[in-house]
Amino acid sequence: MKIAICTESGNVAQHFGRAPLFTFVTIDNNKVIEKKALPNPGHTVGSIPEFINEQGATCMITGGIGHRAIGFFNQYGIEVIRGVIGSVDDTIGKILDGTLEGGENICSPGLGKGYGVEKIHTEADDNDHNHHHH
Repeated sequence: MKIAICTESGNVAQHFGRAPLFTFVTIDNNKVIEKKALPNPGHTVGSIPEFINEQGATCMITGGIGHRAIGFFNQYGIEVIRGVIGSVDDTIGKILDGTLEGGENICSPGLGKGYGVEKIHTEADDNDHNHHHH
């Protein structure tokens, strides 16, 4: 599995098109076997999805990205996980232990058509974290 992370100063960049770097992480057997940062190829429409596809990544992690850009990634079969904040290394750690959650669309609408998505993440999960004892 190869993942691209929009990178700015060691953190997940919050504006995907303006990210100075993309960190490419290759994961095999839940271990990082390669990690390299490459400069942003320039923000023309479709150039970044093409670049990430050429690098062989199947998933792109970012803070903010527009729907139109997500469409370009999806044309290459690249999953976009957005709404991610924090350091690149923390993000990689969360990928490895399965706790990475995109802010709003880790389950891309339309791919699973909503079937079974409810089982993955329910409001009860959220309530566990925010449970206040009175």
